[in-house]
Amino acid sequence: MTMAATFLAAEGESPLIPHAYELVVGSFAFLVVFLVVGKILTPRIQKTLAERTEAIEGGIKKAEDAQAEAQRTLEQYRAQLAEARQEAARLREEAREQGAAIKAELREEAQAEARRIIEAAHAQIEADRQQAFTQLRGEIGRLSTELASRIVGESLEDEVRQRRIVDRFLEELEGRPEAVR
Repeated sequence: MTMAATFLAAEGESPLIPHAYELVVGSFAFLVVFLVVGKILTPRIQKTLAERTEAIEGGIKKAEDAQAEAQRTLEQYRAQLAEARQEAARLREEAREQGAAIKAELREEAQAEARRIIEAAHAQIEADRQQAFTQLRGEIGRLSTELASRIVGESLEDEVRQRRIVDRFLEELEGRPEAVR
């Protein structure tokens, strides 16, 4: 046997059951530790835990607030983007309409200018026709008078008579149907 076992066997007491003074000292030490832990350490631990909880909850609240602010900012950005797209579409449509209006106005001006040029050309043609008709009438008169003078054998130099004969001749020509001409 060992020495501890021999010593205990000599005393006659059980090693599992403590002595009474050990129970008193142990109970007193337990009470001191319980009071120190209960009165001093527990409130400090609870205070530290509460501060940590508040800090964590505050951090979560700040993160939620920041996320909500980011979401609001994102919605504002999207709304501004949609508004900018609508404005761009409106500006494109206005530009398209203005382009069409300018195009129509230019087309109308060109058509008016073309009509004016055509009318001026018609007027010029009519003036040229009248001038040619007058010249031709004079030439026909001169040739008719000359021909008539040769046929008749006498001079038809009288201007008034000559003009009367030519006018009568041309009126007769104008009175004939178109097929004869």
